Amino acid sequence: MTQVSLPRLYALRAAYLLMSVGLGLTIWPGILHPEKPWPLMYGVVQCVLGAVSLLALLGLRYPLRMLPLLMFEMIWKGMWLGIVGIPAWRSGAMDAGTAETLLACGMGVIFPLVIPWGHVWTNYVAAPGDRWR
Repeated sequence: MTQVSLPRLYALRAAYLLMSVGLGLTIWPGILHPEKPWPLMYGVVQCVLGAVSLLALLGLRYPLRMLPLLMFEMIWKGMWLGIVGIPAWRSGAMDAGTAETLLACGMGVIFPLVIPWGHVWTNYVAAPGDRWR
């Protein structure tokens, strides 16, 4: 197992805290006090992001065990930026909602900086998988 430095663990905890507080301030007021019934996909997104904010709290205690959560955030934000955000920005088709999401997803650039990639390689790529039977 690769050793992860204490400063890196604190950087991971800061990323989990940012996720939890950021989503807590933006998502949870609407979850706790919805103003009207939500359209299907809006409700799905709000509930998924609410669950992510709760799981990020676990990352404060277990920063290495919760790495898949940071990788999930990094991957979906990167995909959204590449497929939706940047093309809308380049074509001039940016509305207020897309601009807001572009900014929020752009903040996800910190995740690749704090993830201990040696640990990810050792524990998620090179390690033997769990048995199938």
